[in-house]
Order: sequence, then structure tokens, then C-alpha cells
Amino acid sequence: MSAEDCGRGGSGWGALEELPGDPMIWVLIFSELAAFGLFLGAFTVARAVNPAVFAAGQAVLDARLAALNTIVLVTSGWAAARGAAAARAQAARACRRWLLVAVALGATFVAIKLFEYATEIAAGAGFETSSFFTLYFLLTGFHLLHVCLGMVILAVVWRRADPASVETGTSFWHMVDLVWIMMFPIIYLVR
Repeated sequence: MSAEDCGRGGSGWGALEELPGDPMIWVLIFSELAAFGLFLGAFTVARAVNPAVFAAGQAVLDARLAALNTIVLVTSGWAAARGAAAARAQAARACRRWLLVAVALGATFVAIKLFEYATEIAAGAGFETSSFFTLYFLLTGFHLLHVCLGMVILAVVWRRADPASVETGTSFWHMVDLVWIMMFPIIYLVR
């Protein structure tokens, strides 16, 4: 029995069977959302305990770059969704084009984030500068790692371009989008 067979047809997955893609990706997504939720919770509590340190840290950040990255990542998610729709329509060529757009925009996100890190480090910010920057680099670095992993996943499903694989890959990619959409205001905007 293949993994695809296990994920469908009443094999004990319950409500996960109704979600797009392989049910195991949803186990991963839910665990990743829990991890990011804990990180964001710790960030929020630490800000409440030491608001002056967090305000000083936020002053070093460039919210415009982060906003641009939000637009880039959301657009990438849209392209991935278009790729999934093309895969469902059995349009493999269109699916691959959309997935390439999604990966290219993911690479753009990575480039912007690395530029932002370089700017912050040049301004004297580092992992041990303050509790703000420790949590900032942990959170955004963990997310950046997920963006890179998501790009690899999209590249793998690009090769097959079959609906089940593409739905699975794009589900992970949308989780990466969702996490950034939650992180952006918490880290960059909330004072």
C-alpha cells in the first residue's frame, strides 16, 4: 500500500483525509504551527517583560523590507496555488511554470531577508545583543529555514507535477506564508 493509498479511503486519518495533499504533511504542518506559536508566545511575553529592550530592537529593524518580503511571500503562495490548480486540471506544463514562479519568489524572499540580516548586523545587532535580537534571529532564522525547505519541496513536486504531490507541497508552502503573516506584525509593527 502506497503512502497515497494510506491517506485516502477511510484509513484512519479522520478529518485529515479531507485536507488537500497527503495527511502526513498536515501532521507536520500542525506540529510546525505549534512550534512557531510557542516561539511567538515567548517573544510576546518577553516583550511584555522588557518593553524598552524590544522597542530599541525594533528601531533597528527595517519594517519596509519586511513588508516587501510579506508581499513577495504572499505572491509566491498565490503562484503555488495557481500551480496546484493547474495540476488538478492536468496541465502539467502550466503547473511547473507556476511552481517555478513560486520558487523564484521564495528565493527573492531569502535574498531580501539575508540583505536585512546584513544591514542589522552592520548596525551592531547580533544574536547576543539583547533578548529581542536573540528571539528575533531565532524566529526569523527558523522561518527562513522553512522557506528554504519549502523551496526544496516545491522543486521536488515540480518534477512530477501530479495533483497529490503538488497539493502536498503547496500545503507546506502555505503554512510558511501563514507563519510569516503572523510574524510580521508581531515582530515589526506591534509596540
